[in-house]
Amino acid sequence: MADEAPRFLERLRTAGIAPGDSDAQRLNKSLLMFATGLVSVTSILWLLIYWVLGLQLSATVPFAFQLLLAANLAWYLKSGNFELFRVVQLSLFLYFPFGVQLAIGNFVSASGIVLWGLLAPVGAILVMGARESVPWFVAYVFLVALSGVLDYFSAPAPGLAASQAVPTHTSVVFFPLNFIAVSTIVYLLLRFSMQEKQKAEARMQEAHDLLQHEQARSERLLLNVLPAPVAERLKRDDSVIADGYADVTVMFADIVNFTQVAEGLAPNQVFALLNGVFSRFDEMCERLGVEKIKTIGDAYMVAGGLHHARPDYSDAVAQMALEMREVAGMRLAPHLPRLEIRIGIATGPVVAGVVGRKKFIYDLWGDTVNLASRISSECPPGLVQVDSVTWKRLRTRFDFHEPQILQLKGKGAMPVYRLVGRRPDADDERDAPPPAAVSL
Repeated sequence: MADEAPRFLERLRTAGIAPGDSDAQRLNKSLLMFATGLVSVTSILWLLIYWVLGLQLSATVPFAFQLLLAANLAWYLKSGNFELFRVVQLSLFLYFPFGVQLAIGNFVSASGIVLWGLLAPVGAILVMGARESVPWFVAYVFLVALSGVLDYFSAPAPGLAASQAVPTHTSVVFFPLNFIAVSTIVYLLLRFSMQEKQKAEARMQEAHDLLQHEQARSERLLLNVLPAPVAERLKRDDSVIADGYADVTVMFADIVNFTQVAEGLAPNQVFALLNGVFSRFDEMCERLGVEKIKTIGDAYMVAGGLHHARPDYSDAVAQMALEMREVAGMRLAPHLPRLEIRIGIATGPVVAGVVGRKKFIYDLWGDTVNLASRISSECPPGLVQVDSVTWKRLRTRFDFHEPQILQLKGKGAMPVYRLVGRRPDADDERDAPPPAAVSL
């Protein structure tokens, strides 16, 4: 029992709003509770004003009205049945003014107190809806008309003195009071409704902005994992994404001595070192217009010629290889040795696509990918080696050493060319545009 009172007061304070209520339902409950409070206070105030003006009206009807309002409210807070609660409360708003008018006398002597019945159809609009409020308005009009008919037939005959139960000056005082009070309550209800609606709209806008922010964040995360054209296709449909490209330049770069460098470092230092190097590589990819495919440990994979990239993608990959070698040769900290990197490049057909449905990655497959990986594995530290297809394409703009024959696993004896650097007098000749992707 000790906990019952606090729970009841809390439900009274929150208008009986349940956690699962929608914004519209919350507003309807708050409005009806607000109207109930205003009408309850006003009915007692009106009785006191009558007494102050010298008219000792019976308090039975207002007191009964208060009891009915309170009983219905208590039952609602206990049961949570808002539909029945609003019907009963609106009915009390509608019929009580007409009962009071009959108790006082007629329309004039009661100072048009039937105007209070207008709160029922107005309240129905706010807490039920436009269509549901029509019967309430019809009932209000009917009761007003009925009051007029009753007053007409109960009026005294001409020439006979009328017994005035309510003094004229009292009736005159309550006419403006009734109009002011009803108008004020209607205004306050509408104002409260609009304020709550604006708050709800503000909450919706805040939720929308948060959703937009999260969507943009998800977009950025998705673009960090997938190339932009692939990400767009993945958002449009769930079909398998696998494309064949007839000509792509693939590069594998492997940090040779990273394990030895990392042995004397704390885990966070190892991560910071690798992240610093790879972040520079990422900037190169974006600046040169090539695609970072993935990182595997201390290895970094790049491809040029995907998704309508720049036409001279082989040049871009070769230029990036030279810049990567230069960055890796820098001393990143006084206490650290220089990193050594080996790079292998090959050009040819590949298959590109998205692997998996959860934690998916964008990857490349094919002999070209295997060849670039093998060339990288057999490359001496600090050097860049390319296959014969890449050499033929770049030989007019880059300097190479004489070819060497390497025994590559799974490939046998193959010539590879060691890339020295870009020629100072390199012309502006560019590769042909890459062939269009073919979906598999």
